[in-house]
Amino acid sequence: MSWETGGNRTMIPIQLLEDYLIDQENGLKQLLTWFLNLVMQLEALQQADAEPYERVASRKAHRNGYKERSLKTRAGELKLKKPQFREISFETKVFDRYSRVEKALINAVIESYLQGVSTRKVQDIVSQFGIEDLSASSVSRISKELDAKVEEFLKRPIEHPVPYLFVDASYFKVRTDSRYVTKAFLIVTGIRDDGYREILGARIADGEDELFWSGFFQDLVDRGLSGVKLVISDGHKGIQKAVEKPFLGASWQISLTNVSESFDEVETCAMFTSCEPF
Repeated sequence: MSWETGGNRTMIPIQLLEDYLIDQENGLKQLLTWFLNLVMQLEALQQADAEPYERVASRKAHRNGYKERSLKTRAGELKLKKPQFREISFETKVFDRYSRVEKALINAVIESYLQGVSTRKVQDIVSQFGIEDLSASSVSRISKELDAKVEEFLKRPIEHPVPYLFVDASYFKVRTDSRYVTKAFLIVTGIRDDGYREILGARIADGEDELFWSGFFQDLVDRGLSGVKLVISDGHKGIQKAVEKPFLGASWQISLTNVSESFDEVETCAMFTSCEPF
């Protein structure tokens, strides 16, 4: 699958998804932390030649807890758990090689978001950290765990009331096998009751009819979305009708909103005469 717009191949949807994941308080940082800690666990297993607590004659070292180390990434600073041994020094390639692997790892997270990550991609990433000869079952387990972690992130609770919702969609040509189809990247941004902006949800969809938006909004309500007073979007009738049931008493307004492509700021002239960013 590849994404194109205006006749030229582009990474815009990937960039949007990365911005979406990074925007969240624990989104991409949490996923990267989990994956890199897992890589170090695999390194420790190979260096000790034994699982933790496993009694085998081939064991070369015993575990001795963890030492916290930080790693700067484009998603922010990660706090990682570096394994320690009693008899020998633990050696890891995570910190030396991360910058070379970062793009592939983030793309794997995004691929998991879109369609489930492939075992081949996971194998390639792990091998770039110097870990070879992983069994097919181990690679499959890591892929499934990554998909589960992404799914957990997407279903995280919405803990603050959100009076204002901004609904936006961008359209892209997607090449699937030998044909092209149009899909929409849909995103819902909220302004919370404490004044902070939060990206609440994002999806890739075939369209944006009333049925789709009703399901999308209901998912947000099920995660805890409450206190909605105003929904701002384009003039799509499907959105207007979908607002009525999950957000009883809320108003809908056609968009006079300018949301920057990276979602760094939200402005609305319709709600504030000064048109100052939130």
